Amino acid sequence: MKHLIILAVVIFASSVLADGIPDTPENRQKQAERYVQATPPRALIEDIAKKMAAARPASEREQREKLIDMLISQLDFDALKQAITNLVIKHFTAEEIKAMADFYGSPAGKSAMSKFRDYMADLMPVVQSEIAKAQAKGTQSKPNP
Repeated sequence: MKHLIILAVVIFASSVLADGIPDTPENRQKQAERYVQATPPRALIEDIAKKMAAARPASEREQREKLIDMLISQLDFDALKQAITNLVIKHFTAEEIKAMADFYGSPAGKSAMSKFRDYMADLMPVVQSEIAKAQAKGTQSKPNP
């Protein structure tokens, strides 16, 4: 019986260690670097900027594109990359960061990310509208002093 318990503990420990990675600062750093490589801040910002410019009326698009180009040329992408790395390390475990890097580095993850901005662009007006409705309801239900 004692041998069965030891065997069960060894099997459990091996399966946990085989599936996951220890949550150490070094592993978080390594996985965060993989994550930032899979989701480069410059590509993300440039894509968002292009979509913002494309959404503007044709009469404003050229002016908007010039502004976006100027902003992108002035952005400190190294600082942004460092901030993302630090925040990913702060908020997620090594295993979670690994999963994000694996997903966003995969063809399906890259495809999903390319669609996610359009999804958010469609969703944000709905969220803003619902927030405005909630604020209006909240204001109406407050008693006047």
